[in-house]
Amino acid sequence: MSTTTTKTELEDVALAAPDAERLSALLVGLDRPPRPSALLASLTFGWRAMLKIKHVPEQLFDVTAFPIMLVLMYTYLFGGALAGSTQEYIQFLLPGILVMSVVMITMYTGVAVNTDIAKGVFDRFRTLPIWRPAPMVGYLLGDVLRYLLASVVMLTVGMIIGFRPEGGVLGVLAGVALLLVFSFAFSWIWTMFGLMLRTEKSVMGVSMMVIFPLTFLSNVFVLPSTMPGWLQAFVNNSPITHLVSAVRGLMAGDWPVADLAWSLGWAGVIMLVFGAVTMRLYNRK
Repeated sequence: MSTTTTKTELEDVALAAPDAERLSALLVGLDRPPRPSALLASLTFGWRAMLKIKHVPEQLFDVTAFPIMLVLMYTYLFGGALAGSTQEYIQFLLPGILVMSVVMITMYTGVAVNTDIAKGVFDRFRTLPIWRPAPMVGYLLGDVLRYLLASVVMLTVGMIIGFRPEGGVLGVLAGVALLLVFSFAFSWIWTMFGLMLRTEKSVMGVSMMVIFPLTFLSNVFVLPSTMPGWLQAFVNNSPITHLVSAVRGLMAGDWPVADLAWSLGWAGVIMLVFGAVTMRLYNRK
């Protein structure tokens, strides 16, 4: 068949051939669809992550009921003892508990990665003619919507029980945007664990061992100045402390330049280091 054969002539020849030869002629002669761009491939995998939530809505428990429980429990349990009243404490607590809740649910990214590996789904992804990091980036993009939902839920509950951000709408939006950027970068740690560890239970266990010290040993609940000196040295240099201070400042109407720089710097370093390790593990898996 000449290279100048038209599409119509090719279809006429294929229709006259047996079924197998007909299919082969059509596949060989017709133009291949263009390879998807990196952005399109990543968005497609992100949409896949959202569809998984649609079919298993119980996954939304950690971004709805869990944040509500944390806000109410810490506000009314410790507010009177730590700040004299729940009304005063919620102004200090909510930005911190918002950071804590969203950072804690980032570990489910690693669990999802590990589950797909166990089911053999990743073997199929590796054979596709797509941008190599697209499946990983897709997971993270899908989870960003979960982080956003958790933020909206917590801010709504906070407003109901008395939280009044002096920074207004712009301050709240800036704080949430910074939190989403940091959480996207932080999630790369759990994709690495999802590829390294054998079971989703082990991913959960290791994630808890990392997240709990980072979130509780910070300024989420109290100021570092109330802590012993040796503990302040750790807390004051924790990435979570810098992030909480930046989000708290933005929602209060300030622009804490130092904490913003530290938060974005930590996010860049985490994504650079753990993103590279994740992709190395993914290519060797």
